[in-house]
Amino acid sequence: MASVAGGIDGALDAALSGTGVTSDGKVPDGFPTADVPLVDGTVLGGGAGPNGSGWVVQVRVASVDDFQAAAEQLAAAGYTESAKREDASSAFGLFRSETHRVVLTVSGSKDGVTATYIVTPR
Repeated sequence: MASVAGGIDGALDAALSGTGVTSDGKVPDGFPTADVPLVDGTVLGGGAGPNGSGWVVQVRVASVDDFQAAAEQLAAAGYTESAKREDASSAFGLFRSETHRVVLTVSGSKDGVTATYIVTPR
C-alpha cells in the first residue's frame, strides 16, 4: 500500500498543481457533485486545481469498510473500476466514467477514517 500512497500523492499534485486542501467542511467550487457521488459522512474540505484541472474532497467516514459503499455509488453513477486494493487498514480504487476519472482512497489515522476523492476531467 506504500507504493499506492506515493501514486496518490502524484495524482493529487497533478490534479491540483500545488493548490492547498482546506478543512472548511465544504466541497471546493466547481466540484462535479452531479457526476461524482460522495459516500455518506462528514465533508472535511477539499481543493480545486486551476481552470477545472481537478478537485479533491475529503470525507470523514465510519470505517474503511465504507470504501465498498463508495465504490458501489460510483458504479451506479456509471463509473467503471479499473483497479482496486484493500486491506484491513486502507483501500484504494481507480474509477472512470465518460467525463471523469476518480482516485478513491479510504484510510485511518489517529483522527479517524477519511475517504479522499481525487477527481480529474477526461
